[in-house]
Amino acid sequence: MEEEKRRQICSNCDRPKPICICHVIPSEPIATKTEILILHHPHESRHKLNTTPLLVKSLTNITTISGRRLRHHHISASLPKPSRTIYLFPPSPSSPAVTLSDFKSQNRTTSDPPPPVRLIVFDATWKHAKEMVKASEEVLREAGAVRVCLDAGIDESVSGGSIYDSELFLRMEPVGGCVSTAEAVARCLGALEVDGEEIERKLISVLKEMVRLQSEFLKPMRPRPKLLKKRLQNQQEEE
Repeated sequence: MEEEKRRQICSNCDRPKPICICHVIPSEPIATKTEILILHHPHESRHKLNTTPLLVKSLTNITTISGRRLRHHHISASLPKPSRTIYLFPPSPSSPAVTLSDFKSQNRTTSDPPPPVRLIVFDATWKHAKEMVKASEEVLREAGAVRVCLDAGIDESVSGGSIYDSELFLRMEPVGGCVSTAEAVARCLGALEVDGEEIERKLISVLKEMVRLQSEFLKPMRPRPKLLKKRLQNQQEEE
């Protein structure tokens, strides 16, 4: 009976009944001027803690595509002119990125409302996301897409912590500064939308509740010994 109860799925949030999050999902999906396009790696949907479904339930102007690379028809012109297309990914020596703050200031030079933006996000593991971006470079370049990154940045010399900034290691990030897809999109909308702070707050509250409920049913992961050793070495070097 208990097993049967745990398998019951909520018809609204598509999550098992014991971890249903309908009570925190906005009753009316949030409308944004920003058009969000998420390229969703096929393997990512298998993770219980994947956060893209939360965004789909919480936002109106969002499209998800399952695949390993962008195609031209994925980003056909749908935004009014003038508009900008940006994609979220950390910088590299060969591909610099503009921080969200700088992008916001560069595109708000008058008192008029900022032009609409198309935000492209790659939802996958760190390794797969790098492959997806590389495979999509030609399409991004032809679309005039600008590479942007979160203001906090990425530090590949530091081991990643809990994906949800929690003491529970439900899922580990590979390097310091990485965040979940839902949090990344929330931060972007916080910078791009006129009422971005409120939108960001609502999305983060949904994410936190998902983590709280999920943590009651998942056995917390312990950091791998190799990561612990690396973290200890970093602390000793700082001291």
